[in-house]
Amino acid sequence: MTHQKIKVLFAKHGYIMKTAELHTAKVYYATIQQLLRDDGYSEAKTITRLLPEAVFCMETALFYYNYSNRTPSAWHVAVDKDIPKQKLKIDYPFIKAYFFEPSVLRLGIRDGDIDGNTVCIYDRDRTICDCLRYMGKMDREIFNKAIQSYIADPEKNIPNLMQYAKPLRVQKKVKDLIGVWL
Repeated sequence: MTHQKIKVLFAKHGYIMKTAELHTAKVYYATIQQLLRDDGYSEAKTITRLLPEAVFCMETALFYYNYSNRTPSAWHVAVDKDIPKQKLKIDYPFIKAYFFEPSVLRLGIRDGDIDGNTVCIYDRDRTICDCLRYMGKMDREIFNKAIQSYIADPEKNIPNLMQYAKPLRVQKKVKDLIGVWL
């Protein structure tokens, strides 16, 4: 099957196909890998197609803003706490989901560009609030670098940080861990 025919086949399926569908169409792994190399495949684009309501967050956002120099081992996304869990059972690309109440899920969203694709990502200030919220579950080195990078960032917005801190319930941590540096 030619690359053009495979592209048409994928387009008919919304660019997402199950293994059984690929097998039935006689499209094999090696062919797909070559097509992905030729077309500049993006995991971020796949995630936005599978989970259009997801917001890139935590370590993915830290890497995006250069607050971390470690490439995350999974794509970190924020989703509504009531999302059907079956929707998150994705073998690839690897994702780590964070569940939020709808009232705070939309706080601090902005458009970003990952691999030439427009994605929803939390802004710097919301990302830092989330790091404070989940600091006990984060690698200490990543956490410390994120906080120091934020403090040194001329694009930080302290009024936004304080605005997000209250509904995310991290006001005390913001004052204790960031306030001392400002």
